[in-house]
Amino acid sequence: MRHPNGAVGSRSRTNRRSFLRNGIGVAGALTVGAEVLGNGLSAFAKEQEGREEHSGHLIRGDAALLRFAAAAEILETDFWVQYNELGGVPDTKEVPGGSGSAPYTAALQNLDADMPQYIHDNTDDEFTHQNFLNAYLASKGAETVNLERFRTLPGSTAMGSSGKLRLTNLMHLTLDTSWWTRYRSDTRNPDLDPFFVFPQAVPDLNRGAFTAIPRTDADLTPAAHIQAIANTAAFHFPTIEQGGNSLYPSMALRATSVEVLRILISIGPTETMHFQTWSDKAGNAVSPPLAPLTDPTNGLTFPDLNAAPFGGETFQTNLIMPEPCPFLSRNLPPCSIIRPTETKGIARGVVKFLTDMGLFIGQSPAFFQFLRDLAEDADEARREV
Repeated sequence: MRHPNGAVGSRSRTNRRSFLRNGIGVAGALTVGAEVLGNGLSAFAKEQEGREEHSGHLIRGDAALLRFAAAAEILETDFWVQYNELGGVPDTKEVPGGSGSAPYTAALQNLDADMPQYIHDNTDDEFTHQNFLNAYLASKGAETVNLERFRTLPGSTAMGSSGKLRLTNLMHLTLDTSWWTRYRSDTRNPDLDPFFVFPQAVPDLNRGAFTAIPRTDADLTPAAHIQAIANTAAFHFPTIEQGGNSLYPSMALRATSVEVLRILISIGPTETMHFQTWSDKAGNAVSPPLAPLTDPTNGLTFPDLNAAPFGGETFQTNLIMPEPCPFLSRNLPPCSIIRPTETKGIARGVVKFLTDMGLFIGQSPAFFQFLRDLAEDADEARREV
């Protein structure tokens, strides 16, 4: 079996559980008792193969869905922390770490004066999601997720960064910006048109590998360079959040427990709020006075999407609500919806999406195997009656 990083190996349920057991250790960071977590580990280590995961009566498929969601939220938290350290609102209570980079923050504020506060609040949200999901799993005696052993990637060394090791890489991003045209299309839906290629809003971001944070203080000048870095971040924010926007309803379709369903459909709309907020801010990066903009150091260009050859509803920058599109069947009237929400292979699709983005450049084969196993378990979940 070929892994996303090119390594080859065989899939083993025993090995997968070994990965999960070795990844435990979040009890200290969560508001759950060590005894509850310990009992959960013991039960799981006995390789119980029944329908229920352990004493908490959580269906195996439901536990797999929540574990994958927890892993995704841990990864999200990691890169949002990096953004908050340099361009958000570092504090000692909700989002500790870092001291801010004034030139980077100023470039972000060219897009919206409230960008630091929005970054802070998004980061805080992701912390609460990862902590809640792991705590809920532990409260049911189920296996939790911890990725700390994969925290090996060096991050930014620019002034303001904490300099801590990271799980994710924000310095070599290749962004699929086709979500821009997908949500503005009134005739196409990827669930009904899986082979249709939606145009890229910023083609250059999909063709290269660009940093979304200053790598060192050398990135703080010239002005067009640091602005292009901030613009890259502005497009990375909604690119990521539209993924969660689709992930949660897609996984909810596989949940059995009403409570697990409630969790998924309660966290999911928060991701949608994030997506709409960041979609609006990205629009400011591709409209005057900030666009068109070309980075003099690498040629990365942000076009004015309101001008030819762009323009029209497909690229209009102040459209931030989904255009109605075909849903379920073309025999039914158009409907404004989240898209896609096709549930088949959703978790593996998310791993591929994040990997193709360059978010995991530098990670180990063990990391990719771990994510692949979590995704396969989540995709195997089936709604039971």
